[in-house]
Amino acid sequence: MSSIRLFVLSILSEHGPMHGHQIRNQAQSDHTELWTEVKVGALYGALRRLASEELIAEVRGERVGNYPERTVYEITRAGREALDVVRGQALRAVVVRPDPFDLALVHSGDLDEQQLEHVITDRRAALIAQEDSLRHQTEEADQWLTEAERMALAHLAARLATEVRWHDELLDRLPKIVADFRREA
Repeated sequence: MSSIRLFVLSILSEHGPMHGHQIRNQAQSDHTELWTEVKVGALYGALRRLASEELIAEVRGERVGNYPERTVYEITRAGREALDVVRGQALRAVVVRPDPFDLALVHSGDLDEQQLEHVITDRRAALIAQEDSLRHQTEEADQWLTEAERMALAHLAARLATEVRWHDELLDRLPKIVADFRREA
């Protein structure tokens, strides 16, 4: 499931024909990068791919002032069908990706307890910083957010808080983990 595909098709379906810069501005005003995997810099490539798949179509070119001519796109009938499919998949899919950290942790028997504690403490601090940053950005943007966007951001904040709690438990269990490594060696 492609988040950027879902985003572009959704925006064109909701707002009608737009050029890439307008779609980019919409992503920025929605603070899309805060709560999705959509990267604003990838939008133009996505527009080209969607056009080549005939999910969107070029409607016209537009020139305003001294700006270069911009291609205006609209969603096609096939694009609306694809939007229904990708949105349906996204709404029904439960996505919890394995964290490569877990694999590295399980295979860290050659590290001493102090090294592991340092790594885990640093990760925990990074998660707290990310959680604080998200909270601050959400508060700053709150007046422009829809209730659905607020809930998406709250979902991400809850996941970060859960990660912090898990790291706390991991630090508590670290002596047992190191003892298991020693027994296995």
